[in-house]
Amino acid sequence: MEGIQKMRLRISSLSAYWKTYILVLLPLILLPLPIIGNGKEARTGFVIIIMAVYWMTEALPVPVTSLLPVVLFPLLGIMDTGKVCTAYMKETNMMFIGGLMVALAIEHCNLHKRIALKVLLYVGASPRWLMLGFMLTTMFLSMWISNTATTAMMVPIVEAVVQELFKDNVEETKKHSNVRVIPSGLSTSSSSLNMEHTFENICAETGSVDSVADVGKSCMELTTSGEQRCSDHPDDKKKIGSCVLMSIAYASNIGGTGSLIGSGPQLALKGILNELYGSDSGLNFATWMAFNVPGMLINTFFAWIWLQYLFIGFKRTTVDEKGKAVIVKKLIRKKYEELGPMTFHELVTLILFILCVALWFFRDPQFITGWAEFLPAVEVDDATAVMAIVMLFFIIPAKPKFWFSNPGARDSDRSSSSLLEWKYVQDKLPWGIVLLLGGGFAISDASKISGLSTWLGSQLAGLSVLPPFAIMMIICIMTAAVTEVASNTATANILLPILSEMANTVQVNPLFLMLPATVTCSYAFMLPVATPPNAIVFAAGKMNPIDMMKAGFFMNIICVFTICVLTTSFGSLIFGFNEFPDWALPKISNDTLVTMSLISNYTTR
Repeated sequence: MEGIQKMRLRISSLSAYWKTYILVLLPLILLPLPIIGNGKEARTGFVIIIMAVYWMTEALPVPVTSLLPVVLFPLLGIMDTGKVCTAYMKETNMMFIGGLMVALAIEHCNLHKRIALKVLLYVGASPRWLMLGFMLTTMFLSMWISNTATTAMMVPIVEAVVQELFKDNVEETKKHSNVRVIPSGLSTSSSSLNMEHTFENICAETGSVDSVADVGKSCMELTTSGEQRCSDHPDDKKKIGSCVLMSIAYASNIGGTGSLIGSGPQLALKGILNELYGSDSGLNFATWMAFNVPGMLINTFFAWIWLQYLFIGFKRTTVDEKGKAVIVKKLIRKKYEELGPMTFHELVTLILFILCVALWFFRDPQFITGWAEFLPAVEVDDATAVMAIVMLFFIIPAKPKFWFSNPGARDSDRSSSSLLEWKYVQDKLPWGIVLLLGGGFAISDASKISGLSTWLGSQLAGLSVLPPFAIMMIICIMTAAVTEVASNTATANILLPILSEMANTVQVNPLFLMLPATVTCSYAFMLPVATPPNAIVFAAGKMNPIDMMKAGFFMNIICVFTICVLTTSFGSLIFGFNEFPDWALPKISNDTLVTMSLISNYTTR
C-alpha cells in the first residue's frame, strides 16, 4: 500500500511539470529531423511540428508559440528576420485589427445588447421560440464581433429568462422580476457587458480554453431578490437550461463563419490565398458571404431542431403557459427599457457599422462593378475600407453637444469623448490572435520558400485516385477532429498551405479543398475546451460533459456534410470548381520565361 502511494505521489509530481517536459523534450526528440534531412524542407518541418504540438498542448501560451518563427526561421537558415517579421503585419492582419476595433465600438456603446433584446421582443416566449431567438441573435452578432464576447453577453440573459420561466407562480415572478446573473466579485449594478469583457480578457479566443472553463465555474452565479428554488419540474428546468445555453455556444461557433472577419480561420485563408495566388482567387467579403451564409443558416436551423429533440422533445413542456410567456415578455421588455432611448452614440455607431459592411461587400462583389475599380492605378483592399471607418470612430464625438456648445459653456458640455477611445481599444483588443495569424502567415511563407509545401503535396498524390468529393469529406472530418483539441486558427494555419499544394497535385481548384476545411475549423461542438463559447456555457450550466459530447457529435456530422454538399453545388456556381483555374498554376519567374522563349526560338530554326 505504501509503495502505491509513493507511486501516485511521483506521478502527481511529474504531471505538475508536464508542460516543461514537452517544452524541453519535444525539440530533442525531433532533432534528428533537421540533422538527417539536411535541407530547408526538413528544418521547416521541424519548426512546424514543434509549433503544432505547442499550440495543441498550450505548453506555451498560444500567442507566444506564434512568435517562434521570428527566432527559429532565421537561426535555421530558412528565412531572413525581416521577411519573417513582415508576415505579422500583412493586409489581412490590418483588416482584422480594423474589424476588431469596429466590434469594440459596438460593444463600447452597448449596441449589441440593444440588438439582442430587440430581437427577443419579436419572438415567442415559449422555450422553443425563445431558443430560436437567442440563436439567431447570437449567430448574427458572432458574424461581426468576437464569439467569446457574444456568448458571454447572451448567457446572463438566458439565465434570467430560464429562471423566470420556472418561477413557482406568476404573482411571485411579478414581485421578484429583478433576476440578474452576474460574475462573482461584481456589484449587482454591473452590466452583463462587464462579464463579457471579463471573459474577453481571459481568453481573447487565443488563450487557454482551460482557464476559461475554470474561471467560468467560479464566476457564474445566479442572484435574485427573494430567489426561490424550482421544485415542481427540476428536470425540465435543467434540460431546458442546458438546451438553450448549448444553443448559444453552437450558434456562436456557426455564426462566426458567416463573414470574412467572423473568426480567425477565414482571415488565415484570405492571407494565405493572397500570399500564394494574389487577388486572382476571387475570394473576397462578398463572395465569402454568398458562399457560406446559406450554410450558416441551414446549420443553425439543424442545431435548433437537434437540440430540441435531444433535450426537450417536441411535446409541450411544463412552461408552455400563457401566463408565464407574458411574464417572460415583460422581463425582456423591462431589460430593454433599462437601456433607455437610443443615444446619438449608438445611432452613429450603427450607421458607421452598416457603412463598413457596405464598403466591404461592394469593393469587388463580382456581379457588379465594385467601387475599388474606380481606382485602377492602385489595388485597394478591405483593410483600407475598415481603417477609414475606424478613423471616423475616433474623430466623431459621442455627444452631439460638443459641436453646438458655446465657448462659455460648462466643461461638461464642451468636453466629449469620441465614439471609440484608444484606452478602451488597448485594454480590450485581443492582441494574441493578431500574433497567431502572423505566425500562421510566417509558416505559410516558410513552407513555400523552403519547398516543404510542394514536397507534402507530392506525397499526397496518391489521393488523386479518389473522387474530389471523397477527398474533401476526408479532409473535413479530420479537420473537425483536430479542432476539438486545438485552436481553430492554429489548425487553419497548419492545414491550409498543405491543402493548397494537394489541390495542385490532384488538379482541383484549391478553393474546393480550402474553403470547406476553413469553415470546418470552427465546427468544434463536442468538448467544453474546444472553444471559449463551449467553455462558457458548460461552466454556466454545470453541464454533463457526456451531454455536450452527445449533442456535439451529431452536430459535427451534420455540419460537415452540409458544408461539403454546399461546396460541390452552390460553391461551384460562385467559384467555378468544375475546372482547374489558371490562377492556381505555379507562378513562373520572368527569367524562366526568357529562357523558355530562347529555347523555343532556337528549336524552331
